[in-house]
Amino acid sequence: MAHVSAREVTAAAAPKDHRPGGRRRGWSGAWGVGFAAPHALGLALFTLVPIGIALAMSLHDWPMIGSPSWIGFENYRQLISDPAFRTALTNTLLFVVLYVPLNLVVSLGMAAWLSPKIRHRQIFRVIFFLPTVTPIVANAVVWRMLYQPNGAIDATAQSFFGIKLPDFLADPHWAMIAIVIMSVWQGFGYNMIVFSSALDSVPESQLEAASLDGANAWTVFWRIKLPLISPSLFFATTMTLITSFQVFIQPYIMTRGGPGDSTVTLVQFIYNQGFTFQKLGLASAAAWVLFVIILGVTAVQFLGQKKWVHYE
Repeated sequence: MAHVSAREVTAAAAPKDHRPGGRRRGWSGAWGVGFAAPHALGLALFTLVPIGIALAMSLHDWPMIGSPSWIGFENYRQLISDPAFRTALTNTLLFVVLYVPLNLVVSLGMAAWLSPKIRHRQIFRVIFFLPTVTPIVANAVVWRMLYQPNGAIDATAQSFFGIKLPDFLADPHWAMIAIVIMSVWQGFGYNMIVFSSALDSVPESQLEAASLDGANAWTVFWRIKLPLISPSLFFATTMTLITSFQVFIQPYIMTRGGPGDSTVTLVQFIYNQGFTFQKLGLASAAAWVLFVIILGVTAVQFLGQKKWVHYE
């Protein structure tokens, strides 16, 4: 009698799938395209098409009312020679240089402080995150009142220290700093949550090993925690840079770009050219310059991440 193995019996009893493999793969690909189509369509309609239209408008003299006329790169040449544009660019760069490091330092410091050893840490997280989800216009209005002469900040300084503070929003030397402080208060909560989640995921075994080796708290944070959360740090840095170049609401609500033009940013310059002076072509050219700047900064970030971001 022939001996039949269990594997042969199982293989013989198993029903055979006669469906062509290509058809299964075809249906799988069709489902993938179907699920991706709404997102791709939205990206095309609301991002790629407007970008293309803005590029076309930047090459025209495009009034609010009337027919556009082709002028080539004249709008870009006008931007280069426009002192107002250079001032807006300088102000934007100043805001970025002040805001991004301060935001990251404050958010990382608060995340490190809100360790699992802190009681009621979840309550503190909610409190610090609240300004991020509060309407930024309302926050800007409140801070504008706080900065006023004899406002809450000035009154507190006079009561406790006998110091009369300057009119921050009316002083060209203080206006941008005041806006940066308000912006950090408004935005650090998001990065704090990102960093806090990353720090919570650091393996406890590595921290215990470092403690046994005699490492102090600063060494543990700098040598172990920081490299392990470098992907989150890279994400937060990139997103903060992108949003800081687009700052608009805070200076517009708090100072209207003043005093003088000391707080006019690139986005406010674009807004003024498009809706105040009705120069849509020039506004589109400035928008494209801003787009290229953000794209370049983001590209530099991604190219440089290989040196300090660890994904292992």
